[in-house]
Amino acid sequence: MDSFAVHGIDVSHYQSYIDWDKVASQDISFAFVKATEGEMMKDSLFCTNWQEMKRVGIKRGAYHFFRPTLSVEQQAKNFIKSVDIEFGDMPPVLDVEVVDGVSEAVLVEGVQKWLDLVEAHFHVKPILYTNLKFHKKYIARNFTDYPIWIARYSYERPMLTYGQDWIFWQYGNRGRLKGINGDVDFNVFYGSMAELEDFCLSPGTALSAL
Repeated sequence: MDSFAVHGIDVSHYQSYIDWDKVASQDISFAFVKATEGEMMKDSLFCTNWQEMKRVGIKRGAYHFFRPTLSVEQQAKNFIKSVDIEFGDMPPVLDVEVVDGVSEAVLVEGVQKWLDLVEAHFHVKPILYTNLKFHKKYIARNFTDYPIWIARYSYERPMLTYGQDWIFWQYGNRGRLKGINGDVDFNVFYGSMAELEDFCLSPGTALSAL
């Protein structure tokens, strides 16, 4: 992945406690961290990770794992109540990778509602995370205007359908870093560090009105 200038990771409580000072010393510029799942679940290490990422100067983003059969309103509230996004942070992320038995129409309606509720609160368009197969089947033709963070474990760049481009690529799930016990997901940003800075929330948004 040497052709990409900006590298990052994504983590959750599965990585246990992380030494963020060591992580920041290894050319890691950004990190996504799990915040919430479903209607009530909050990742047990979210607050710790969120604060530490800011302290060491890593660009941070928070994601919600979407459960299609549960109340969308409660899922949006769960995320909004749990995450304090500030200027300099990346936009919120919706992790969509399971159907849980619902129809495509129900899935799409629910995802759109979550995106709308969270955008209305934070005044920034959320990022959609999914894998390549799920994107092609459910996301591509229904969510053409959202930034895409795509999972494809390969050294071949993912090609999205409907002429879409990805902004973040999760290319591996068995990365190793000092400061993290066990495997961690590796990601790249499709752009320069300056472009990542521009992608993050700035005082030009309406966030200050919240």
